[in-house]
Amino acid sequence: MRKARIRSVIIVGLVLLGLLIVAVGCWGVLAILFSGPPDETLRNGLAAAFGLASLATLMALALRRWRWRALGSYLAVLVVLGVWWHGIEPSNQRDWLADVAELPHASIEGDMITVHNIRNFEYRSETDYTPAWYDKRFDLRKLQGVDLVAVYWMGPAIAHIFLSFDFGGGDHLAVSIETRKEKGEGYSTLKGFFRQYELYYVVADERDVIRLRTNYRRDPPEDVYLYRLQGDLENGRRLFLEYMKRINALHERPEFYNTLTTNCTTVIWMNTRVNPSHLPFDWKILASGYLPEYLYEQGRLETHGLPFAELQQRVHVNARAQAADRAADFSTRIREEIAPSPANVAGDDIDTEQ
Repeated sequence: MRKARIRSVIIVGLVLLGLLIVAVGCWGVLAILFSGPPDETLRNGLAAAFGLASLATLMALALRRWRWRALGSYLAVLVVLGVWWHGIEPSNQRDWLADVAELPHASIEGDMITVHNIRNFEYRSETDYTPAWYDKRFDLRKLQGVDLVAVYWMGPAIAHIFLSFDFGGGDHLAVSIETRKEKGEGYSTLKGFFRQYELYYVVADERDVIRLRTNYRRDPPEDVYLYRLQGDLENGRRLFLEYMKRINALHERPEFYNTLTTNCTTVIWMNTRVNPSHLPFDWKILASGYLPEYLYEQGRLETHGLPFAELQQRVHVNARAQAADRAADFSTRIREEIAPSPANVAGDDIDTEQ
């Protein structure tokens, strides 16, 4: 009985070890294919060699005579792979696409913050535009609120999330956490796991970063929703300051983007930890399309007394953004009609009583 139990434990252990080798083998092959040497033949050869080494080690698990020798050799290969992987460094010096060519940074003097390289392109289409960047000075004491922007293009589960800071008088500064792509490079979710993109904070005028999505992106079209966050303004000020510090840190020392761990929503969540009342981590932060609903459930959105489905309809800004287009008061116009009028709220209450 005891021998049978030991044998069962060994078999389970070998199965788990085999699954680990499969996972590591797949990761290693993809890492070499995406991040390996520039020479394609050499890169493909190394990826194939590592794949074969993983397969041979997996098969050796079934052979007691060769099992430990194979595992020892494979471990040595993994050490070499790990040293190479950790030697890949991010950089701010590449041939960047025009829309991420300039790195934003901020000069912080108490409550007065000057933000440099705010993007405000003049778009004729998604890919045809006139680049324009400007600097602007903001007074933290004038912050009136923070908006969460959710952008959908492939169903309800996935969204691009970013924040926009309201300094009053129609003055908004949007900050979108994205990838910094080189010329000729497109975005791939899979490549995002393998140190292919630097992390980039798009600091932009709303006429740029929102209008691009509502008015010019067509393949696929994007739906944009604009929610006002609810909470202490002091939290918003701390969050804005944390954003500026992170932007300055990336200006000095670049970091890699990661599809799972360092993306638009996880970085926002990490930045919000500067506030003592930040939200606990939840799976809806990873399934970013459900983040607005999670915030609604946690009482972190201005709801205007509406159920979430109705609130979501009200904060859909595409039609208003398309109508406003190049208007100087773009930010004001896309927020019209979001809050129900007092008369409508009263009417709803009367209907409920009936």
